[in-house]
Amino acid sequence: MSTIAAISTPAGVGGIAVVRLSGPQAFAIAQRHLRLTLPTGSQPVAAFAVFRHHGSIIDEVMTTCFPAPHSFTGQDTVEISCHGSMYVQQTILAALLQSGAQLAEPGEFTRRAFLNGKLDLSQAEAVADLIDSTNAANHALAISQLRGGYAQRLKELRNQFVDLAALLELELDFSEEDVEFADRTQLNRLLNRLEDECARLCHSFSMGNAIKNGVPVAIVGRPNVGKSTLLNALVGENRAIVSDIAGTTRDTVEDTMVLDGVTYRFIDTAGIRQSDDTIEALGIERSFQAVEKAQVVLYLTDDAATLDDEIAELGTHVDLSGKHVLGIVNKIDVAEVAGGEDTLRISAKTGRGLDVLQSRLTQLYGQQQVTNEPILSNLRHYEALQHVLEALSHVKEGFAANLPADLIVIDLREALHYLGTITGQVSSNEVLGSIFSRFCIGK
Repeated sequence: MSTIAAISTPAGVGGIAVVRLSGPQAFAIAQRHLRLTLPTGSQPVAAFAVFRHHGSIIDEVMTTCFPAPHSFTGQDTVEISCHGSMYVQQTILAALLQSGAQLAEPGEFTRRAFLNGKLDLSQAEAVADLIDSTNAANHALAISQLRGGYAQRLKELRNQFVDLAALLELELDFSEEDVEFADRTQLNRLLNRLEDECARLCHSFSMGNAIKNGVPVAIVGRPNVGKSTLLNALVGENRAIVSDIAGTTRDTVEDTMVLDGVTYRFIDTAGIRQSDDTIEALGIERSFQAVEKAQVVLYLTDDAATLDDEIAELGTHVDLSGKHVLGIVNKIDVAEVAGGEDTLRISAKTGRGLDVLQSRLTQLYGQQQVTNEPILSNLRHYEALQHVLEALSHVKEGFAANLPADLIVIDLREALHYLGTITGQVSSNEVLGSIFSRFCIGK
């Protein structure tokens, strides 16, 4: 296997930069430019050194040498911390390449960590999520997955199923004797446990995906109820045009803010009403599309008496099932209003009641929701678990119908296959290439 090198810090000038070198010749290549103190045991060694190329001093650096297999990649690794000059970074990298290293492909260090058993595939994907995390909540999701999270539990269940599937297949060799090696009671118990685990994780995907990419929140209501004013008040700047003229908002306007470690994507929409204006009608249609994609719908009105009817009317245009719909009465600075127990009362103009609205949002998606139970946020894992559930359903139907073991084993093996794709126990070069191509070079 080749020895690879890359700059692991972001492009640009900074205080320091890190050039990473990993592979069987990492120490030898680095020694051609540095007088390294190499590890004699399993512990890494950090030392000050001078990097030279063609006899010229390029920089004074700090080097950290990690001996195999006690490194991120599982191979000998040298990390060179140099000054952040673009010239210095590129010169050091070019020198290492001239001395026999190859330029790393995107994600190749992490791919080697997976291939060398330092990480399973779900943990490798979590590395990319950790790098991309922008708030406390999606950071917590990435850390949970990086430390094993639900993947370890699924791996344990899969291993138990492998043993039972082997016993079922063994029965096929003794079909004429009509014997059973696999305990059907135990198998059914495992089926139920795995089905419950997969179903729970699939159910958590809507929250996990929203937290990972930002919770989409649609601000909806009739014209002139204060939707644009509410968006501006929530994000703290004048993002949307505010006017007394009905129908000012013709398209969706979006901005983000972070509450309790979670990013929310607030979407101001065109006022919903019957309109013969072609442009306004297109804007209203986009309002419905925004509601369809939203996890949370803030339905705004200035008339508490019609709130329930207005939400019901919205439900005739868009399926609201599975969404959190919060009814909000605005303009309490003009007049105090009554309303149901769950009705929020605010003044988008003065900011009154916005703290209660924000509190309600954090109850739904706040950081505390992330740390309690494992949450699925990876689309590839979600699709794999959907296949697992389908295969398990066929297995259970097979047992109920007393189908032959050879037919049941086919569905059981399919469930095991898709479980294995999550952690990398079953993988292909095509899948690995797709996953690691999304990583940055140097990671």
